Amino acid sequence: MDNETEKVSILKFTETGSSSIEDMVAKESPLTIILNNRELVTLLCSPENLRYLAVGFLFSEGLLKSKDEIKKIMVDDRRGVVRVETEGDEEPASDALFKRFITSGCGRGASFYSAIDAQDQVKVESQVKISTLEVLALVHEFQHRSQIYRSTGGVHSAALCDIRDVLVFGEDIGRHNAVDKIFGSCILNDIATDDHIIITSGRISSEILLKIARRNVPIIVSKSAPTNLGVRLANDLGVTLVGFVRGKRMNVYTHAERITTNGK
Repeated sequence: MDNETEKVSILKFTETGSSSIEDMVAKESPLTIILNNRELVTLLCSPENLRYLAVGFLFSEGLLKSKDEIKKIMVDDRRGVVRVETEGDEEPASDALFKRFITSGCGRGASFYSAIDAQDQVKVESQVKISTLEVLALVHEFQHRSQIYRSTGGVHSAALCDIRDVLVFGEDIGRHNAVDKIFGSCILNDIATDDHIIITSGRISSEILLKIARRNVPIIVSKSAPTNLGVRLANDLGVTLVGFVRGKRMNVYTHAERITTNGK
C-alpha cells in the first residue's frame, strides 16, 4: 500500500474553522507499454502490478490472443516501462495504432477500440445464473476489499468472482486499468474467466464492455451507471449488465435471464 499512496499536508476547513493535518492521496504514475520494440501507449496509472496491467491491456485491445505468444516480459518500475516480446516478434499492424483515442475513462485511458472491433466480437454464451442476494453479497465483500480507497477515495476497483466469492481483486486510479489488471492476472496465472462475473466500481461504457466480452465473461456488475453504448453492446454481445447496485437494489439492463430472485 505504501507504493500506491502518499501523505500530503493539507489545510482542512469546517464550519467551525480550519486545521493543518496530513492526508493520504493515491499515487499517479505514467506507464509506457512497448510491444516488440514498438512503443504503443503511455497510460496514467497506479504504480503497482504493472506487469498485469500491460498484459491485460494488450489482450483487452486485441493485440495479443494467447499467453503462449508471450516470450518475455520486462518491467522497469523505476522508469515506468513494460516491454513485452512475443514469439513472432511481429510489430502491431500500423492501422491498429491509428485507431487509438482517449476514452471516457479517468486517468486519460487510451484504447484501440473501434466499432469494427465490436462487430467482430463473438457473442458470449453462458448458462451461469446468479441470484440477487448473491450479487448483493459479492458487492458487499468487494466494497470492503480496497484499503487504498478507504484511505484516499481516489482509486477504482475491479474483481473477478464466481457466484460466491471474490477470486481476483485489483485497483487503480483508472477504471479501465483496474479491469485490465484483473485480466492480466488471470492470463498470467491461468485463471479462467468463462462463466464468471466482473465487478467494477466504475461506469460501464462501451470499451469496458468490450474488454469483458473479449474474455468471455457473461455478467458485469457495477455500483455505478452504464452508458447507452455500454447497454447496447451488452445486449448485442450477450452480456448481462447490472448497474446501480446500492443497498438492497440494483438495475438489470440486459440479459436478465441470468439473474434470479429467491432462488428461482
